[in-house]
Amino acid sequence: MLKLFALALALVAGAAQADTSLHTDLPLSYLEQTQGDARNQPLVIFLHGFGSNEEDLFGIKDALPSTWTYLSARAPMPVDPHGFRWFTKTPGDGEYNGETADLQRSATLLEDFVTQATAKYHTQSDRVFLVGFSQGAIMSYEVGLRKPALVRGIAALSGSVLPVLKAELKPDERLKQLAIFIGHGTLDQALPYTSATRANEVLTGLGLTPEFHGYAGMPHTISEAEVQDLKAWLEKSLN
Repeated sequence: MLKLFALALALVAGAAQADTSLHTDLPLSYLEQTQGDARNQPLVIFLHGFGSNEEDLFGIKDALPSTWTYLSARAPMPVDPHGFRWFTKTPGDGEYNGETADLQRSATLLEDFVTQATAKYHTQSDRVFLVGFSQGAIMSYEVGLRKPALVRGIAALSGSVLPVLKAELKPDERLKQLAIFIGHGTLDQALPYTSATRANEVLTGLGLTPEFHGYAGMPHTISEAEVQDLKAWLEKSLN
């Protein structure tokens, strides 16, 4: 879905070499870039969108600090011919929503993935970030807002807070430690820009302070400007 992500992301000089092999030792298959046995480095987990795979967002790492650990997870449900999805969209023309059983299964797998990855890479939960695009952004909300102790922050790129999650969210002191980045194009044809503004309103109503970025004229993709804003937000959130 993110085939437009042929951004001119220059490789950071001296960046760690990414492992191009698919790893299967955690609950979800994934790609990895890490500095050997680095301990307590920030851990960034990328979650791709519908019909794509673990390779799609992995290139973002090249614009981020080379010493951090990066994983890109593959969604568990196949989509022909070579893609994957986190959940099945419910039928109808109403607000974008997902099948509850799919959401619950994928959320459980992702929660276990985050927990085990945090231990494997010797970091702490307050240095773990979920960065998701489209369905991956929706899953970032699903996991981060339901289990805020697992992560420091979530970045929702072209996503939405689904109706079922919105209905179940309540003010909670544990949520207030979450750093949240919302980025969305004003010409998004898959998930309208109002998905982002509504999510921002929901989160603000819970006492959170998302960092909101709207990108004029951008469709359902990720721009270089958004990647740079994401980088600044990640670095700021660690301070």
